[in-house]
Amino acid sequence: MIDLHYWPTPNGFKITIMLEECGLPYKIVPVNIGTGEQFKPEFLKISPNNRMPAIVDHEPPGGGAPVSVFESGAVLQYLAEKAGKFLPKDLRGKYEVLQWVNWQMGGLGPMAGQANHFNMYAPQFNPPEALKYGQDRYSNEVNRLFGVLNKRLADRTYVAGDYSIADMMIWPWVVGFKNFGQKLEDFPNLKKWFEETVGRRPAVLKGKAVGLDLRPKPGINTDEQRKVLFGQTAAVVR
Repeated sequence: MIDLHYWPTPNGFKITIMLEECGLPYKIVPVNIGTGEQFKPEFLKISPNNRMPAIVDHEPPGGGAPVSVFESGAVLQYLAEKAGKFLPKDLRGKYEVLQWVNWQMGGLGPMAGQANHFNMYAPQFNPPEALKYGQDRYSNEVNRLFGVLNKRLADRTYVAGDYSIADMMIWPWVVGFKNFGQKLEDFPNLKKWFEETVGRRPAVLKGKAVGLDLRPKPGINTDEQRKVLFGQTAAVVR
């Protein structure tokens, strides 16, 4: 059994999609990031960066003590190696996939996250041009990255060879395209891949639905939630 420390976010969806694709048994351990559960000592033992998702595998390959893994890219690579699926074993195929995993981790995820913040959650600035600068800066970078992905998909079905963890890493970070200031119609190859090629897979649909009932409504709407999510520094002791 795998314990998945989870909240329904793009990074969380990566793991539930992978687990559903592999058919691995798992148990959801909710980590409510809006109330600060990611700072609890027991979670920090698993994920010292105080970020979900993270897993604890109680039946690791080869047996022995449970294995914990944090950071979504590392988690997907671990699960792929455990299941023997969705990550090629040959050198060239493996690194074709892993370079796109790192592209998402270092580029699309952080830039889309910042675009989402400035477009959806940032307070009104004075002067207002300062807010617009942040919105434009990150929305434009997501636009560039969507263009890279659209070009990549012009002559192939999946991002890196066969369907792989690269597709599972990237797909959840396209879900919120409107919040990132994008129109999928501007990226026809990406649109087809997102809506049809990957978006209609049963495991993707099932993984994307996991834990949606956990989200409070109407979402992030209090000063305390904003402080927890956006106000952390090294000097803050919780």
